[in-house]
Amino acid sequence: MFNTIFDTTSTGLDITTALICAGVALLLGILIAVTHMKTSQTTKGFLTTLAVLPLLVMAVMIMINGNLGTSIAILGAFSLIRFRSIQGRAKELLSVFFAMMVGLALGMGHVLFAVVISVIAVIAIFFFSFTHFLEPNQSERILKIVIPEDLDYEDVFAEIFKKYTSRARLMKMKTMNMGSLYKLTYDIKLKHGVKEKEFLDEIRVKNCNLKVLLSEPVCEEEI
Repeated sequence: MFNTIFDTTSTGLDITTALICAGVALLLGILIAVTHMKTSQTTKGFLTTLAVLPLLVMAVMIMINGNLGTSIAILGAFSLIRFRSIQGRAKELLSVFFAMMVGLALGMGHVLFAVVISVIAVIAIFFFSFTHFLEPNQSERILKIVIPEDLDYEDVFAEIFKKYTSRARLMKMKTMNMGSLYKLTYDIKLKHGVKEKEFLDEIRVKNCNLKVLLSEPVCEEEI
């Protein structure tokens, strides 16, 4: 059912077959780009990359065509490419891998397989993005607090943590501003129904209204 459309008995690639694969690659690339656009924040440049990537990967696969020397040369050329952007998020990596998979499948002539897998993957991405399935516990937080050096950090927030959290563990502490400030990083779990503003307001009273950051565990934002 998922046989290749390439003629394995021929020494060359038929132009009609190549155009079919190229057209499908571009259409599926656009589908991947639209899916990523609808399910996460992104930029036009990244969406353009997703739209064109399957076509380019397909072209590379066709050029290699089982030739070991050519594949090594192309691998060497790819190794010269340096990505100067920030590290990708999970969804960006997923979309890039998705686009590459489509290009690889089409580069081997498996058009129907690429279309079927793409449709299934798009449905799965939309399902996981717009439902609460596999959603992590929203009460888990990372709390970062800046305090003056003369404040006793071991006990100053004990009553607040007892009131608003079911768990509060000091993970990291470091000095700032030539030792005049400390930054404390806590792993906390908020109690059910806690209002985050009230929680932060009470902390601000204790830390002399210095900076406080409450974030999800995956957030790497600094204060």
